[in-house]
Amino acid sequence: MLSVVDIHTYYGNIQALKGVSMDVKEGEVITLIGANGAGKTTTLMSISGIVVPRTGEILFMGEVINRVTPNKIVSMGISQVPEGRRIFPYLTVLENLDMGAFLRNDNDGVKTDLNYVFSLFPILADRRNQSGGTLSGGEQQMLAISRALMARPRLLLLDEPSLGLAPLVVKQIFEIIKKINLENNTTIFLVEQNANLALKVAHRGYVMENGRITLSDTAGSLLSNEDVKRAYLGI
Repeated sequence: MLSVVDIHTYYGNIQALKGVSMDVKEGEVITLIGANGAGKTTTLMSISGIVVPRTGEILFMGEVINRVTPNKIVSMGISQVPEGRRIFPYLTVLENLDMGAFLRNDNDGVKTDLNYVFSLFPILADRRNQSGGTLSGGEQQMLAISRALMARPRLLLLDEPSLGLAPLVVKQIFEIIKKINLENNTTIFLVEQNANLALKVAHRGYVMENGRITLSDTAGSLLSNEDVKRAYLGI
């Protein structure tokens, strides 16, 4: 579904990604783990068109997308849930969800998807007329995920969904991530500092250090890898 081929991404003269290559197959949950500043978010930003790689290629369903505008990338079937959620705080829950469906014109399908996200997160249905900024951190994360789902993505990019959330909320969010993958066959690319949680929901994983992919394997193998245990699992 997605191929990232030897991309080099810069912020001005500072190189953030140094020859990153990876593949995501349809229906998978893939996770990218690594320390703060390793380049994980830049990888997602490069895929979604927010940051354009200087060299290399990104292909989605066989089509090169690394010179495509972000709105076009969304319309092709890629949605990103950004780090820190970034919901629209002065819009209601319902208005935030409407923004997720902004590029769609299938009203019946939008209504179906709205009912679906309300079934995933019933609290959002209860608070549909409440301003997004008044929600708790966990509820805002639910809203951010739901907003991305309203674009009906084939590939969902999730950036640090557990950040700043209570353990019980994190558990709920990760259960929903598994559900979205299984029920909708939505492919998921998960960036997450909580490597233990991420590898337990993923099929495969990549390890990033200083802008490079240093290791890739099945999630189970990475969980049992001694270097990964020491560096990311606290074991």
